[in-house]
Amino acid sequence: MPHQNRVTPFGEFEATPSRGLFMGNRGILHDAQGRLGAARWRHKNWIACTLSFKNRRRTIKAPGRYTELFFCDEGVALAAGHRPCAECRRADYERYAGAWQKAYGLANPPKAGDMDEALHRARVSRDKRRVSFAASIEDLPNGVFVCLPEEAGAAWLLWRDDLHRWSHEGYGEARPARSSSVGIVLTPEPNVHILRAGYAPVIHSTVAP
Repeated sequence: MPHQNRVTPFGEFEATPSRGLFMGNRGILHDAQGRLGAARWRHKNWIACTLSFKNRRRTIKAPGRYTELFFCDEGVALAAGHRPCAECRRADYERYAGAWQKAYGLANPPKAGDMDEALHRARVSRDKRRVSFAASIEDLPNGVFVCLPEEAGAAWLLWRDDLHRWSHEGYGEARPARSSSVGIVLTPEPNVHILRAGYAPVIHSTVAP
């Protein structure tokens, strides 16, 4: 039976056989029997990792080890509020930090902890609710996820002037972005800024072969 550790652009955890292209970490979210509790994070440094690194092997939901989360692609990871891991994805992390520096006009690339603090404020409210905001779709960069007012339960990736309907397996229906004027942005604001500043995420081959 699939584990409930596949992350949606809404930040929810679901069970599906589709593993995805990236793994994530928010801390230990399961008990000794592998059951998820109510918590959806244990620390603020939410990272997105490669699936293979230095031949390391992990047992899914091992007792006392962090809970492995999986994303369809990096667009979903960014929408859920994650950033590239500084160890297993060092080059991507440096690209991400460089885009952050450019987006916020900083003299030097930011430290990981500073980015994590800003991301956490932008993705979770004080009462632990997910943060989203409305924006004109024409003002958003490639790689952002939105929810359309007329289809509240669906997540759409904005990519090359089209909106692509997300699923754990990839992307299906596509429609011109101009067909919808306003969307509820699921991607936390700092990640919207780094995408606008030029960070290019890895997107599933059903959209970006």
